[in-house]
Amino acid sequence: MPAVVLVGPMGVGKSTVGQLLAERLGVGYRDTDEDIVTAEGRTIAEIFVDEGEAAFRALEKAAVRAALTEHPGVVALGGGAVLDPDTRALLAGHRVIYLSMEVEEAVRRTGLNVARPLLAVNPRKQWRELMEARRHLYEEVATAVVATDGRTPEEVTQAAWDALELKQV
Repeated sequence: MPAVVLVGPMGVGKSTVGQLLAERLGVGYRDTDEDIVTAEGRTIAEIFVDEGEAAFRALEKAAVRAALTEHPGVVALGGGAVLDPDTRALLAGHRVIYLSMEVEEAVRRTGLNVARPLLAVNPRKQWRELMEARRHLYEEVATAVVATDGRTPEEVTQAAWDALELKQV
């Protein structure tokens, strides 16, 4: 069972914080998006374009199941992984930290102009819509919520560490 699972929207810093948290905990780090890219030999954007979102979500579901079963360290899930009810059920009993941020922070961090297939047109509006659809799902699976707005990766990592100290599964 992973020491901790990180969930949250794209660009929130799950990978950066996950690696820092893994170092602090003395465990390995695993990113399910990276697992998919490695297994498929192409980017997530390419999978979306070539096969569509449904095909990507099936790959994501399998990658999450494998990571939750196999990896004892820190696991970061892709932003949309919580959309799947089976995945949400799998997260029950795990320490899950939801890294949150507001749209202004997302714009500041990424400019919302990076290669994000779900944000191709009108990124601010689409990001808000994604968060409206997903926020309650992140909160549903979380044992702790850590706001990332205006914080450095080190500050977020400390807040996640503090949340782990207080939250037992």
